[in-house]
Amino acid sequence: MITRITGKLTALTAEAATIAAGPFEYEVYIPEFVRRQLQGRLDTEVSLRTIEYLEGTPGRGNLTPRLIGFMSHAEREFFDAICSVDGVGVKKALRSMVRPVREVAVAIEEQNVKQLSALPGIGAGLAERIIAKLRRKMAKFALLVQAETPAGDEGERGVVNDAYEALLSLGHSSSDARQKVEQALQSGKKFKSIEEILEEIYRAQSR
Repeated sequence: MITRITGKLTALTAEAATIAAGPFEYEVYIPEFVRRQLQGRLDTEVSLRTIEYLEGTPGRGNLTPRLIGFMSHAEREFFDAICSVDGVGVKKALRSMVRPVREVAVAIEEQNVKQLSALPGIGAGLAERIIAKLRRKMAKFALLVQAETPAGDEGERGVVNDAYEALLSLGHSSSDARQKVEQALQSGKKFKSIEEILEEIYRAQSR
């Protein structure tokens, strides 16, 4: 399974990016929020995290392998989560993901049916199903989707998510908890424990 592709971006359309890697050129399907990030990068080297899937009708034997690309592991993980909801699927997810991951994740977390329903192909009923299944899994996407997280920082991602959950358990609303964690992250410090993040939050409050 191809999970990452790195090469020169030779073409970009509304639906796909063409990447030259070695002697091959690959067509990689991309959602709109990824296309916007790739604008202006033609003829430069890019690296996409990818999902591989089969398109077609299994009973007729006409399955075609396809790749879908993302700028970061977090974006790919988020797309997988959206596809896991009954009634979504790969094609609908590709069509509907026109807004940044962070924005959609916050809408899910805050149960904003109206905002989710505005996404192409996502009506009110499907928006409610997405919220019901994913609402409690959105914290890390709502907090950490600005850029690719290096492999060594995966531990910090978990710590940040745990700190967010700790603030919720202390009675903070989801938006307030997210804002406090984001402010702590803006300090530029590296956090190795929940306690370090909470100390930074309360230190900032006391200033």
